[in-house]
Amino acid sequence: MSRREHEHVRVAVIGSGFGGLGAAVRLRREGITDFVVLERADAVGGTWRDNSYPGCACDVPSHLYSFSFAPNPDWPRTFSGQRHIRAYLEHVTDTFRLRPHIRLNHEVRMMTWDSDELRWTIETSQGSLTADVVVSATGPLSDPKIPDIPGLADFPGKVFHSARWDHDYELRGKRVAVIGTGASAIQIVPAIQPEVGKLTLFQRTPPWVMPRMDRRITGAERWLHRQLPFTGAARRGLLWGIRELQVSAFTKRPNELGVIESLAKANMAKAIKDPGLRARLTPSYRIGCKRILLSSEYYPAIAKPNVDVISSGLAEVRGSTLVAADGTETEVDAIVFGTGFRVTDMPIADRVVGVDGITLAEAWKDGMQSLRGATAAGFPNWMTIIGPNTGLGNSSMILMIESQLNYLADYLRQLDILGGRTALAVRPSAVTAWNHRVQERMKRTVWNTGGCTSWYLDAEGRNTTVWPGTTGEFRRVTREVDLAEYDIVRAAVRRPAVRDTARDDVREAVR
Repeated sequence: MSRREHEHVRVAVIGSGFGGLGAAVRLRREGITDFVVLERADAVGGTWRDNSYPGCACDVPSHLYSFSFAPNPDWPRTFSGQRHIRAYLEHVTDTFRLRPHIRLNHEVRMMTWDSDELRWTIETSQGSLTADVVVSATGPLSDPKIPDIPGLADFPGKVFHSARWDHDYELRGKRVAVIGTGASAIQIVPAIQPEVGKLTLFQRTPPWVMPRMDRRITGAERWLHRQLPFTGAARRGLLWGIRELQVSAFTKRPNELGVIESLAKANMAKAIKDPGLRARLTPSYRIGCKRILLSSEYYPAIAKPNVDVISSGLAEVRGSTLVAADGTETEVDAIVFGTGFRVTDMPIADRVVGVDGITLAEAWKDGMQSLRGATAAGFPNWMTIIGPNTGLGNSSMILMIESQLNYLADYLRQLDILGGRTALAVRPSAVTAWNHRVQERMKRTVWNTGGCTSWYLDAEGRNTTVWPGTTGEFRRVTREVDLAEYDIVRAAVRRPAVRDTARDDVREAVR
Protein backbone atom coordinates (compact mmCIF):
# COMPACT_ATOMS: atom_id res chain seq x y z
CA MET A 1 0.00 0.00 0.00
CA SER A 2 3.01 2.34 0.10
CA ARG A 3 2.27 3.49 -3.46
CA ARG A 4 -1.28 4.39 -2.54
CA GLU A 5 -0.45 6.31 0.60
CA HIS A 6 0.02 9.44 -1.51
CA GLU A 7 -2.32 8.57 -4.35
CA HIS A 8 -4.56 11.31 -5.70
CA VAL A 9 -7.66 10.87 -7.85
CA ARG A 10 -10.08 13.30 -9.31
CA VAL A 11 -13.18 11.55 -7.90
CA ALA A 12 -13.61 9.05 -5.07
CA VAL A 13 -16.94 7.20 -4.97
CA ILE A 14 -17.95 5.59 -1.68
CA GLY A 15 -20.04 2.43 -2.03
CA SER A 16 -20.78 0.01 -4.85
CA GLY A 17 -24.53 -0.43 -4.81
CA PHE A 18 -26.84 1.06 -7.42
CA GLY A 19 -25.70 4.60 -6.53
CA GLY A 20 -21.96 3.91 -6.57
CA LEU A 21 -21.97 1.77 -9.71
CA GLY A 22 -24.25 4.27 -11.43
CA ALA A 23 -21.83 7.08 -10.55
CA ALA A 24 -18.90 5.04 -11.88
CA VAL A 25 -20.68 4.39 -15.18
CA ARG A 26 -21.59 8.05 -15.52
CA LEU A 27 -18.02 9.15 -14.84
CA ARG A 28 -16.73 6.89 -17.61
CA ARG A 29 -19.42 8.13 -19.99
CA GLU A 30 -18.33 11.69 -19.22
CA GLY A 31 -14.76 10.76 -20.17
CA ILE A 32 -13.49 10.70 -16.60
CA THR A 33 -11.33 7.69 -15.81
CA ASP A 34 -9.32 9.08 -12.90
CA PHE A 35 -11.59 7.77 -10.16
CA VAL A 36 -11.89 4.96 -7.63
CA VAL A 37 -14.85 3.23 -6.01
CA LEU A 38 -14.18 2.41 -2.36
CA GLU A 39 -16.20 -0.54 -1.07
CA ARG A 40 -15.98 -1.84 2.49
CA ALA A 41 -17.20 -5.35 1.61
CA ASP A 42 -15.57 -8.02 -0.55
CA ALA A 43 -18.05 -7.71 -3.44
CA VAL A 44 -20.22 -5.13 -5.18
CA GLY A 45 -23.97 -4.98 -4.74
CA GLY A 46 -24.76 -2.82 -1.72
CA THR A 47 -28.20 -3.54 -0.27
CA TRP A 48 -28.65 -6.46 -2.67
CA ARG A 49 -25.41 -8.04 -1.52
CA ASP A 50 -26.11 -7.62 2.20
CA ASN A 51 -29.76 -8.66 2.22
CA SER A 52 -29.99 -12.34 1.38
CA TYR A 53 -32.69 -13.40 3.82
CA PRO A 54 -35.28 -16.00 2.75
CA GLY A 55 -37.84 -14.44 0.41
CA CYS A 56 -35.79 -11.30 -0.24
CA ALA A 57 -37.11 -9.50 -3.34
CA CYS A 58 -37.85 -6.04 -4.68
CA ASP A 59 -41.27 -4.40 -4.44
CA VAL A 60 -40.67 -2.32 -7.59
CA PRO A 61 -41.22 -3.97 -11.01
CA SER A 62 -38.02 -5.34 -12.53
CA HIS A 63 -38.06 -3.26 -15.72
CA LEU A 64 -38.33 -0.08 -13.65
CA TYR A 65 -35.82 -1.17 -11.02
CA SER A 66 -32.84 -1.09 -13.35
CA PHE A 67 -30.74 1.55 -15.08
CA SER A 68 -32.20 3.16 -18.19
CA PHE A 69 -28.73 2.92 -19.78
CA ALA A 70 -28.42 -0.79 -18.94
CA PRO A 71 -31.78 -2.45 -19.70
CA ASN A 72 -32.10 -6.13 -18.91
CA PRO A 73 -34.38 -7.98 -21.34
CA ASP A 74 -34.00 -11.23 -19.40
CA TRP A 75 -35.65 -10.45 -16.08
CA PRO A 76 -37.30 -13.76 -15.09
CA ARG A 77 -40.18 -12.28 -13.08
CA THR A 78 -42.15 -9.05 -12.98
CA PHE A 79 -40.79 -8.51 -9.45
CA SER A 80 -37.24 -9.77 -9.17
CA GLY A 81 -35.66 -11.57 -6.26
CA GLN A 82 -32.41 -10.63 -4.55
CA ARG A 83 -30.33 -13.17 -6.46
CA HIS A 84 -31.26 -11.77 -9.87
CA ILE A 85 -30.83 -8.13 -8.84
CA ARG A 86 -27.39 -8.85 -7.44
CA ALA A 87 -26.47 -10.69 -10.64
CA TYR A 88 -27.66 -7.65 -12.62
CA LEU A 89 -25.31 -5.36 -10.65
CA GLU A 90 -22.40 -7.73 -11.25
CA HIS A 91 -23.31 -7.67 -14.95
CA VAL A 92 -23.32 -3.85 -14.99
CA THR A 93 -19.90 -3.87 -13.31
CA ASP A 94 -18.46 -6.09 -16.03
CA THR A 95 -20.29 -4.56 -19.00
CA PHE A 96 -19.03 -1.05 -18.24
CA ARG A 97 -15.53 -2.28 -17.25
CA LEU A 98 -15.70 -0.90 -13.74
CA ARG A 99 -13.63 -3.51 -11.89
CA PRO A 100 -10.24 -1.78 -12.41
CA HIS A 101 -11.67 1.22 -10.54
CA ILE A 102 -13.16 -0.73 -7.62
CA ARG A 103 -11.23 -1.18 -4.37
CA LEU A 104 -12.90 -3.95 -2.36
CA ASN A 105 -12.33 -4.29 1.39
CA HIS A 106 -11.60 -0.56 1.59
CA GLU A 107 -13.74 0.75 4.42
CA VAL A 108 -13.68 4.54 4.66
CA ARG A 109 -12.71 5.56 8.18
CA MET A 110 -12.49 9.32 7.77
CA MET A 111 -12.77 12.02 5.08
CA THR A 112 -11.29 15.42 5.87
CA TRP A 113 -11.45 18.58 3.77
CA ASP A 114 -8.12 20.31 3.17
CA SER A 115 -8.91 23.99 2.69
CA ASP A 116 -5.38 24.81 1.53
CA GLU A 117 -5.16 22.14 -1.14
CA LEU A 118 -8.91 22.12 -1.94
CA ARG A 119 -9.13 18.36 -1.78
CA TRP A 120 -10.35 15.57 0.44
CA THR A 121 -8.01 13.36 2.43
CA ILE A 122 -9.57 9.91 2.71
CA GLU A 123 -8.40 7.38 5.26
CA THR A 124 -9.40 3.80 4.53
CA SER A 125 -8.74 0.44 6.14
CA GLN A 126 -6.13 -0.16 3.41
CA GLY A 127 -4.32 3.18 3.42
CA SER A 128 -5.07 6.78 2.48
CA LEU A 129 -5.55 8.83 -0.66
CA THR A 130 -6.75 12.25 -1.70
CA ALA A 131 -9.51 13.30 -4.10
CA ASP A 132 -10.76 16.53 -5.61
CA VAL A 133 -14.40 15.40 -5.33
CA VAL A 134 -16.10 12.81 -3.13
CA VAL A 135 -19.35 11.12 -4.13
CA SER A 136 -20.95 9.39 -1.16
CA ALA A 137 -23.18 6.55 -2.38
CA THR A 138 -23.40 4.57 0.84
CA GLY A 139 -27.19 4.49 0.63
CA PRO A 140 -29.81 4.73 3.38
CA LEU A 141 -30.22 0.94 3.72
CA SER A 142 -26.64 0.07 4.56
CA ASP A 143 -26.38 0.05 8.36
CA PRO A 144 -28.89 -2.17 10.21
CA LYS A 145 -30.74 -0.79 13.22
CA ILE A 146 -31.25 -3.08 16.21
CA PRO A 147 -33.24 -1.57 19.10
CA ASP A 148 -31.70 -1.41 22.55
CA ILE A 149 -33.69 -4.09 24.36
CA PRO A 150 -32.97 -4.75 28.04
CA GLY A 151 -31.61 -8.26 28.52
CA LEU A 152 -30.93 -8.91 24.84
CA ALA A 153 -27.20 -9.41 25.43
CA ASP A 154 -27.98 -12.32 27.76
CA PHE A 155 -30.32 -14.14 25.39
CA PRO A 156 -28.94 -17.69 25.10
CA GLY A 157 -30.27 -18.38 21.61
CA LYS A 158 -29.47 -17.02 18.15
CA VAL A 159 -29.91 -13.34 17.30
CA PHE A 160 -29.44 -11.66 13.92
CA HIS A 161 -30.78 -8.84 11.76
CA SER A 162 -32.50 -9.51 8.45
CA ALA A 163 -29.62 -7.77 6.64
CA ARG A 164 -27.06 -10.03 8.33
CA TRP A 165 -28.84 -13.35 7.87
CA ASP A 166 -27.02 -16.36 9.30
CA HIS A 167 -27.51 -19.04 6.65
CA ASP A 168 -25.63 -21.58 8.75
CA TYR A 169 -28.27 -21.48 11.48
CA GLU A 170 -30.94 -24.15 11.04
CA LEU A 171 -34.44 -22.76 11.65
CA ARG A 172 -36.29 -26.02 11.08
CA GLY A 173 -38.41 -26.92 14.08
CA LYS A 174 -37.21 -23.91 16.10
CA ARG A 175 -39.29 -21.38 18.02
CA VAL A 176 -38.53 -18.13 16.17
CA ALA A 177 -39.48 -14.54 16.96
CA VAL A 178 -39.59 -11.97 14.17
CA ILE A 179 -39.41 -8.41 15.45
CA GLY A 180 -41.06 -5.83 13.18
CA THR A 181 -43.56 -5.84 10.34
CA GLY A 182 -41.79 -3.82 7.67
CA ALA A 183 -40.82 -4.69 4.11
CA SER A 184 -38.27 -7.33 5.14
CA ALA A 185 -40.46 -9.02 7.74
CA ILE A 186 -43.41 -9.53 5.42
CA GLN A 187 -41.10 -11.41 3.05
CA ILE A 188 -39.35 -13.40 5.78
CA VAL A 189 -42.52 -14.60 7.54
CA PRO A 190 -44.02 -16.49 4.56
CA ALA A 191 -40.58 -17.88 3.63
CA ILE A 192 -39.77 -19.42 7.02
CA GLN A 193 -43.27 -20.19 8.36
CA PRO A 194 -43.52 -23.67 6.77
CA GLU A 195 -40.28 -24.88 8.36
CA VAL A 196 -40.19 -23.36 11.85
CA GLY A 197 -41.89 -25.05 14.77
CA LYS A 198 -43.42 -21.83 16.08
CA LEU A 199 -43.26 -18.30 14.73
CA THR A 200 -44.08 -15.31 16.93
CA LEU A 201 -44.43 -11.97 15.18
CA PHE A 202 -44.00 -8.83 17.28
CA GLN A 203 -46.03 -6.05 15.65
CA ARG A 204 -45.96 -2.54 17.03
CA THR A 205 -47.88 -1.04 14.11
CA PRO A 206 -49.66 -3.08 11.42
CA PRO A 207 -48.70 -2.28 7.83
CA TRP A 208 -50.98 -1.75 4.86
CA VAL A 209 -50.41 -4.71 2.54
CA MET A 210 -51.55 -4.89 -1.09
CA PRO A 211 -51.44 -7.98 -3.32
CA ARG A 212 -48.16 -8.55 -5.11
CA MET A 213 -48.99 -8.97 -8.78
CA ASP A 214 -45.94 -11.09 -9.49
CA ARG A 215 -45.65 -13.61 -12.31
CA ARG A 216 -43.07 -15.31 -14.47
CA ILE A 217 -42.05 -13.31 -17.54
CA THR A 218 -42.53 -15.62 -20.49
CA GLY A 219 -39.82 -16.67 -22.90
CA ALA A 220 -41.73 -14.90 -25.69
CA GLU A 221 -41.65 -11.62 -23.78
CA ARG A 222 -37.95 -11.91 -23.11
CA TRP A 223 -37.28 -12.77 -26.77
CA LEU A 224 -39.27 -9.71 -27.85
CA HIS A 225 -37.33 -7.42 -25.51
CA ARG A 226 -34.02 -8.80 -26.81
CA GLN A 227 -34.94 -8.49 -30.49
CA LEU A 228 -36.79 -5.18 -30.23
CA PRO A 229 -35.25 -3.19 -27.37
CA PHE A 230 -37.82 -0.40 -27.74
CA THR A 231 -40.47 -2.79 -26.36
CA GLY A 232 -38.55 -3.05 -23.09
CA ALA A 233 -38.23 0.73 -23.00
CA ALA A 234 -41.97 1.04 -23.62
CA ARG A 235 -42.70 -1.38 -20.80
CA ARG A 236 -40.49 0.65 -18.48
CA GLY A 237 -42.17 3.88 -19.61
CA LEU A 238 -45.63 2.50 -18.89
CA LEU A 239 -44.63 1.36 -15.41
CA TRP A 240 -43.10 4.78 -14.77
CA GLY A 241 -46.14 6.68 -16.05
CA ILE A 242 -48.58 4.78 -13.86
CA ARG A 243 -46.57 5.63 -10.77
CA GLU A 244 -46.21 9.27 -11.75
CA LEU A 245 -49.99 9.55 -11.94
CA GLN A 246 -50.32 8.09 -8.44
CA VAL A 247 -48.02 10.64 -6.83
CA SER A 248 -50.57 13.45 -6.46
CA ALA A 249 -52.75 11.32 -4.19
CA PHE A 250 -49.83 10.92 -1.79
CA THR A 251 -48.54 14.48 -2.00
CA LYS A 252 -51.65 16.62 -2.53
CA ARG A 253 -54.86 14.66 -1.92
CA PRO A 254 -54.33 12.06 0.82
CA ASN A 255 -58.08 11.94 1.53
CA GLU A 256 -58.62 10.28 -1.83
CA LEU A 257 -56.71 7.17 -0.71
CA GLY A 258 -59.77 5.61 0.91
CA VAL A 259 -60.48 3.48 -2.18
CA ILE A 260 -57.00 1.96 -1.97
CA GLU A 261 -57.56 1.22 1.71
CA SER A 262 -60.73 -0.70 0.81
CA LEU A 263 -58.76 -2.85 -1.64
CA ALA A 264 -56.13 -3.55 1.01
CA LYS A 265 -58.80 -4.54 3.54
CA ALA A 266 -60.38 -6.87 0.99
CA ASN A 267 -56.98 -8.45 0.39
CA MET A 268 -56.67 -9.08 4.13
CA ALA A 269 -60.21 -10.45 4.49
CA LYS A 270 -59.58 -13.16 1.89
CA ALA A 271 -56.91 -14.80 4.07
CA ILE A 272 -57.71 -13.69 7.63
CA LYS A 273 -61.06 -15.13 8.73
CA ASP A 274 -60.65 -14.50 12.46
CA PRO A 275 -62.27 -11.09 13.10
CA GLY A 276 -60.12 -10.51 16.18
CA LEU A 277 -56.90 -11.08 14.27
CA ARG A 278 -58.20 -9.03 11.36
CA ALA A 279 -58.84 -6.11 13.72
CA ARG A 280 -55.28 -6.34 15.07
CA LEU A 281 -53.87 -6.38 11.53
CA THR A 282 -55.90 -3.37 10.35
CA PRO A 283 -53.92 -0.09 10.47
CA SER A 284 -55.44 2.98 12.09
CA TYR A 285 -53.55 5.43 9.87
CA ARG A 286 -53.99 6.51 6.27
CA ILE A 287 -52.58 4.15 3.65
CA GLY A 288 -49.31 5.46 2.26
CA CYS A 289 -48.24 7.15 5.52
CA LYS A 290 -45.83 4.24 5.88
CA ARG A 291 -44.57 2.53 2.74
CA ILE A 292 -47.29 0.33 1.24
CA LEU A 293 -46.09 -3.26 1.32
CA LEU A 294 -46.71 -5.81 -1.42
CA SER A 295 -47.33 -9.47 -0.64
CA SER A 296 -49.83 -12.14 -1.62
CA GLU A 297 -48.35 -14.59 0.88
CA TYR A 298 -48.04 -12.61 4.12
CA TYR A 299 -51.64 -12.86 5.34
CA PRO A 300 -52.03 -16.56 4.43
CA ALA A 301 -48.82 -17.29 6.38
CA ILE A 302 -50.02 -15.37 9.44
CA ALA A 303 -53.26 -17.37 9.41
CA LYS A 304 -51.37 -20.66 9.85
CA PRO A 305 -51.72 -22.39 13.27
CA ASN A 306 -47.99 -22.18 14.05
CA VAL A 307 -47.96 -18.36 13.88
CA ASP A 308 -48.83 -15.96 16.71
CA VAL A 309 -49.13 -12.21 16.29
CA ILE A 310 -48.36 -10.10 19.33
CA SER A 311 -49.75 -6.62 18.82
CA SER A 312 -47.02 -4.96 20.84
CA GLY A 313 -43.34 -4.23 20.58
CA LEU A 314 -40.61 -6.21 22.27
CA ALA A 315 -39.87 -4.57 25.64
CA GLU A 316 -37.53 -6.94 27.48
CA VAL A 317 -35.65 -10.23 27.21
CA ARG A 318 -35.46 -12.49 30.26
CA GLY A 319 -33.28 -15.46 29.43
CA SER A 320 -35.11 -17.30 26.64
CA THR A 321 -38.34 -15.44 27.34
CA LEU A 322 -39.36 -12.39 25.32
CA VAL A 323 -41.62 -9.93 27.10
CA ALA A 324 -43.81 -7.64 25.01
CA ALA A 325 -44.81 -4.13 26.03
CA ASP A 326 -48.28 -5.45 26.87
CA GLY A 327 -46.82 -8.09 29.21
CA THR A 328 -47.18 -11.06 26.86
CA GLU A 329 -44.39 -13.61 27.39
CA THR A 330 -43.01 -15.96 24.74
CA GLU A 331 -40.17 -18.44 24.93
CA VAL A 332 -38.07 -18.69 21.76
CA ASP A 333 -34.88 -20.22 20.39
CA ALA A 334 -34.01 -17.45 17.91
CA ILE A 335 -34.71 -13.76 17.36
CA VAL A 336 -34.77 -12.20 13.89
CA PHE A 337 -34.82 -8.40 13.81
CA GLY A 338 -36.62 -6.89 10.85
CA THR A 339 -36.25 -3.42 12.32
CA GLY A 340 -34.84 -1.55 9.36
CA PHE A 341 -31.84 0.71 8.97
CA ARG A 342 -30.28 3.96 10.11
CA VAL A 343 -31.99 6.11 7.52
CA THR A 344 -32.39 9.56 9.04
CA ASP A 345 -28.92 9.93 10.54
CA MET A 346 -26.71 8.63 7.67
CA PRO A 347 -23.88 6.80 9.52
CA ILE A 348 -21.20 7.94 7.05
CA ALA A 349 -21.81 11.52 8.30
CA ASP A 350 -19.75 10.77 11.42
CA ARG A 351 -16.74 10.22 9.15
CA VAL A 352 -16.88 13.44 7.13
CA VAL A 353 -15.04 16.51 8.45
CA GLY A 354 -15.71 19.76 6.62
CA VAL A 355 -14.43 23.32 6.37
CA ASP A 356 -14.92 24.29 10.01
CA GLY A 357 -13.47 21.07 11.42
CA ILE A 358 -16.87 19.69 12.37
CA THR A 359 -18.37 16.46 11.11
CA LEU A 360 -21.35 16.28 8.83
CA ALA A 361 -23.19 14.53 11.67
CA GLU A 362 -22.59 17.59 13.87
CA ALA A 363 -23.71 19.91 11.09
CA TRP A 364 -26.88 17.82 10.76
CA LYS A 365 -27.56 17.48 14.50
CA ASP A 366 -30.89 19.26 14.02
CA GLY A 367 -31.80 17.15 10.98
CA MET A 368 -30.32 16.29 7.60
CA GLN A 369 -30.58 18.91 4.91
CA SER A 370 -28.83 19.53 1.64
CA LEU A 371 -29.31 21.30 -1.67
CA ARG A 372 -31.30 19.18 -4.15
CA GLY A 373 -30.44 16.09 -2.12
CA ALA A 374 -26.81 16.44 -3.16
CA THR A 375 -24.56 19.04 -1.50
CA ALA A 376 -24.26 20.19 2.12
CA ALA A 377 -23.16 23.59 3.44
CA GLY A 378 -19.61 23.52 4.80
CA PHE A 379 -18.56 20.50 2.73
CA PRO A 380 -17.19 21.65 -0.64
CA ASN A 381 -16.89 19.18 -3.50
CA TRP A 382 -18.74 16.52 -1.47
CA MET A 383 -21.93 15.08 -2.88
CA THR A 384 -24.43 12.44 -1.85
CA ILE A 385 -26.35 10.05 -4.05
CA ILE A 386 -29.70 9.32 -2.39
CA GLY A 387 -29.23 12.23 -0.03
CA PRO A 388 -31.83 13.96 2.16
CA ASN A 389 -35.37 14.10 0.77
CA THR A 390 -34.70 11.97 -2.29
CA GLY A 391 -36.60 8.88 -1.18
CA LEU A 392 -39.81 7.66 -2.77
CA GLY A 393 -42.97 6.14 -1.40
CA ASN A 394 -44.32 4.53 -4.54
CA SER A 395 -41.75 4.31 -7.34
CA SER A 396 -38.19 3.29 -8.22
CA MET A 397 -35.19 4.82 -6.50
CA ILE A 398 -33.17 4.16 -9.66
CA LEU A 399 -35.03 7.07 -11.26
CA MET A 400 -33.87 9.39 -8.47
CA ILE A 401 -30.32 8.03 -8.64
CA GLU A 402 -30.10 8.75 -12.37
CA SER A 403 -31.32 12.31 -11.77
CA GLN A 404 -28.61 12.84 -9.19
CA LEU A 405 -26.06 11.43 -11.63
CA ASN A 406 -27.10 14.17 -14.06
CA TYR A 407 -26.41 16.73 -11.33
CA LEU A 408 -23.04 15.13 -10.58
CA ALA A 409 -22.05 15.23 -14.25
CA ASP A 410 -22.86 18.93 -14.55
CA TYR A 411 -21.11 19.66 -11.25
CA LEU A 412 -17.89 18.21 -12.66
CA ARG A 413 -18.38 20.07 -15.95
CA GLN A 414 -18.67 23.35 -14.03
CA LEU A 415 -15.42 22.62 -12.22
CA ASP A 416 -13.76 21.97 -15.57
CA ILE A 417 -15.06 25.24 -16.98
CA LEU A 418 -13.84 27.19 -13.96
CA GLY A 419 -10.41 25.57 -14.32
CA GLY A 420 -7.48 25.35 -11.93
CA ARG A 421 -7.71 24.08 -8.38
CA THR A 422 -11.32 25.00 -7.68
CA ALA A 423 -14.12 23.91 -5.39
CA LEU A 424 -17.82 24.64 -5.26
CA ALA A 425 -19.17 25.38 -1.79
CA VAL A 426 -22.94 25.44 -1.56
CA ARG A 427 -24.25 28.58 0.10
CA PRO A 428 -26.10 28.02 3.40
CA SER A 429 -28.83 30.37 2.17
CA ALA A 430 -29.40 28.13 -0.86
CA VAL A 431 -29.67 25.03 1.33
CA THR A 432 -32.08 26.83 3.66
CA ALA A 433 -34.26 28.09 0.82
CA TRP A 434 -34.40 24.66 -0.86
CA ASN A 435 -35.31 22.86 2.35
CA HIS A 436 -37.93 25.44 3.23
CA ARG A 437 -39.63 24.74 -0.10
CA VAL A 438 -39.42 20.98 0.43
CA GLN A 439 -40.77 21.09 3.98
CA GLU A 440 -43.59 23.47 3.06
CA ARG A 441 -44.72 21.02 0.38
CA MET A 442 -44.31 18.15 2.81
CA LYS A 443 -46.95 19.55 5.17
CA ARG A 444 -49.89 18.35 3.06
CA THR A 445 -48.49 14.95 2.09
CA VAL A 446 -49.79 11.67 3.47
CA TRP A 447 -46.36 11.05 5.06
CA ASN A 448 -46.88 14.03 7.36
CA THR A 449 -50.67 14.04 7.73
CA GLY A 450 -51.49 10.33 7.64
CA GLY A 451 -51.39 9.78 11.39
CA CYS A 452 -48.41 7.43 11.66
CA THR A 453 -44.84 7.46 12.90
CA SER A 454 -42.61 6.07 10.18
CA TRP A 455 -38.93 5.67 9.39
CA TYR A 456 -39.37 8.61 7.02
CA LEU A 457 -39.35 10.93 10.06
CA ASP A 458 -36.31 11.89 12.11
CA ALA A 459 -36.15 12.22 15.90
CA GLU A 460 -37.76 15.65 15.68
CA GLY A 461 -40.65 14.40 13.58
CA ARG A 462 -39.29 16.06 10.45
CA ASN A 463 -39.50 14.23 7.14
CA THR A 464 -35.93 14.26 5.84
CA THR A 465 -36.34 11.15 3.72
CA VAL A 466 -39.02 11.45 1.04
CA TRP A 467 -39.27 13.68 -2.04
CA PRO A 468 -42.70 15.42 -2.06
CA GLY A 469 -43.15 15.38 -5.83
CA THR A 470 -42.83 13.34 -8.99
CA THR A 471 -39.62 11.78 -10.29
CA GLY A 472 -40.04 13.84 -13.45
CA GLU A 473 -40.02 17.05 -11.44
CA PHE A 474 -36.92 15.94 -9.53
CA ARG A 475 -35.17 15.24 -12.80
CA ARG A 476 -35.93 18.77 -13.98
CA VAL A 477 -34.57 20.44 -10.82
CA THR A 478 -31.36 18.39 -10.92
CA ARG A 479 -30.68 18.74 -14.63
CA GLU A 480 -27.91 21.26 -14.08
CA VAL A 481 -25.99 23.09 -11.38
CA ASP A 482 -26.99 26.70 -10.71
CA LEU A 483 -23.74 28.46 -9.84
CA ALA A 484 -25.74 31.20 -8.11
CA GLU A 485 -26.33 28.65 -5.34
CA TYR A 486 -22.59 28.15 -4.82
CA ASP A 487 -19.51 30.05 -3.79
CA ILE A 488 -16.54 29.44 -6.07
CA VAL A 489 -13.44 28.71 -4.01
CA ARG A 490 -10.00 28.88 -5.58
CA ALA A 491 -6.72 27.73 -4.13
CA ALA A 492 -4.41 30.46 -2.91
CA VAL A 493 -1.60 31.25 -5.33
CA ARG A 494 1.77 30.41 -3.82
CA ARG A 495 4.38 32.98 -4.87
CA PRO A 496 8.05 31.97 -4.69
CA ALA A 497 10.13 33.86 -2.18
CA VAL A 498 11.82 36.95 -3.80
CA ARG A 499 15.33 37.81 -2.68
CA ASP A 500 15.64 41.35 -1.32
CA THR A 501 19.10 42.19 -2.72
CA ALA A 502 19.29 45.61 -1.06
CA ARG A 503 18.67 44.11 2.39
CA ASP A 504 21.23 41.39 1.70
CA ASP A 505 23.83 44.07 0.72
CA VAL A 506 23.24 45.92 4.00
CA ARG A 507 23.64 42.69 5.98
CA GLU A 508 26.88 41.98 4.13
CA ALA A 509 28.20 45.49 4.87
CA VAL A 510 27.44 45.07 8.58
CA ARG A 511 29.45 41.89 8.64
